[in-house]
Amino acid sequence: MWWVRPVGAAAGGALLYAASPPRSLWWLAPLAFAALALSVWGRRARNGFGIGFVFGLAYLLPLLRWLHDFLGDDFGVWPWLGLVAVEALFFGLTGAVRSRVSTALAASVWMAAVVVAAEALRSRFPYGGFPWGRIAFTQGEGMFLPLAAIGGAALVTFALALSGCGLAMLVRYRREPRQLLAAVAALLLPAAVGLTVPAGGDAAALTVGVIQGGAPDVGLGLIGESTVVRRNHVAEADRLAAEVRSGRLPEPDLLIFPESSNRFGPARTDPDLDRISAALGRPLLVGGIARDADGATSNRVLRWEPGRGATAEYAKQRLVPFSEFIPLRQVAGAVTPFAADMPEDMVAGADPGVFDVGPARIGVAVCYEVAYDHVLAEAAQRGANLLVVPTNNAWFGRTEMTYQQLAMARLRAVEHDRAVVVASTSGVSAIVRSDGALVRTTGQFTAESFVEQVPLRTGTTLATNLGSVPALGLIGLVLRSRTRTGR
Repeated sequence: MWWVRPVGAAAGGALLYAASPPRSLWWLAPLAFAALALSVWGRRARNGFGIGFVFGLAYLLPLLRWLHDFLGDDFGVWPWLGLVAVEALFFGLTGAVRSRVSTALAASVWMAAVVVAAEALRSRFPYGGFPWGRIAFTQGEGMFLPLAAIGGAALVTFALALSGCGLAMLVRYRREPRQLLAAVAALLLPAAVGLTVPAGGDAAALTVGVIQGGAPDVGLGLIGESTVVRRNHVAEADRLAAEVRSGRLPEPDLLIFPESSNRFGPARTDPDLDRISAALGRPLLVGGIARDADGATSNRVLRWEPGRGATAEYAKQRLVPFSEFIPLRQVAGAVTPFAADMPEDMVAGADPGVFDVGPARIGVAVCYEVAYDHVLAEAAQRGANLLVVPTNNAWFGRTEMTYQQLAMARLRAVEHDRAVVVASTSGVSAIVRSDGALVRTTGQFTAESFVEQVPLRTGTTLATNLGSVPALGLIGLVLRSRTRTGR
């Protein structure tokens, strides 16, 4: 029955989606990869590609539904389906290579490494890649998450894929005692190692205020609402400052505004920000779209100090394709509203975002950048002891997108053993502990602000020090598998 394997792969993809935020069903992810392993085991590469493609479709179609919710009324299903189809090709590649190595010695190791290699590829190509939906991002909590401190997202993905392959081996070789020990080791060892990862230590603390001014829930209509978004955030910051002056809230050492909460001209002047920072006597971190004297625009975070104004800036390095820059501009108008709204591409930054604020050295990743390994890794390598993710999720309404992104911040917290502050225009804003636990969260499409004390961690994790080495090592395993299988 030829259809059994594709159906099994589709079931696996559905399980992987079910493991994804906002659900806390992280343990379904290994089951998903067990289903994929059983579906491709011993098949030809061509068959494996088709099976993997089906797995990818079943996972990504519901996972990325928020893109259709965002664009659907004006652009139909094609941007959503097109992106899903392109990304599912990488899962097809995973299935093809997994089928080739499934009969090799230590097949579970090779098959798990293939998943990491395919993710690395789709995180880079095309147009800078699309790392959304990486397998590690299903693990915002659970037994595999501590492994991020050793080898980052790549090791978490490898571990849960390895456990899934171990489970598949138990099913496949249940009557072959010599294979059972290897199967049990592959199934249990990754989670067991995660339980041994030690926690770091705190050196000091910073009292942080977060402004969530709220934004209209109007989807594409947000293009014309930048003035409203700015006004909302200024008003919420004024309210917080009044609460601080009255003693109802503690004095923050730093006040953080989200991405796109302001707009800046070449002079970088703003009397409202001057007034707010002077009232608090503390610096601000403010996200906004900035225009330079030459007309170039960029997505930036500015440090705004009392009496001095803008004293440091970070320009977003990883821009969103078909949004902040437009590939194939002549035809892109059929799939994105930003082709007409933004006649010229934004300019990407080249340097890590690191700001000094008192005892804190703050590393910044703007919105989409939290999905990329290198952005916060480079900041942590430069001494950042607190991580901040300003974001603007108002475009996507009350979809799962916000919670998918929050899970990425939780993984980054563990990866670098740093607390993470998420500041969103429309929610969910959050404080994430260095173990990935949520300390404080806000609702969606509300005006809220809060002040919390966050630890400034010392020490660095192995993942921070190694950077991309774990991912490159696992990719090397895949390349070596070609010679081991002789194909």
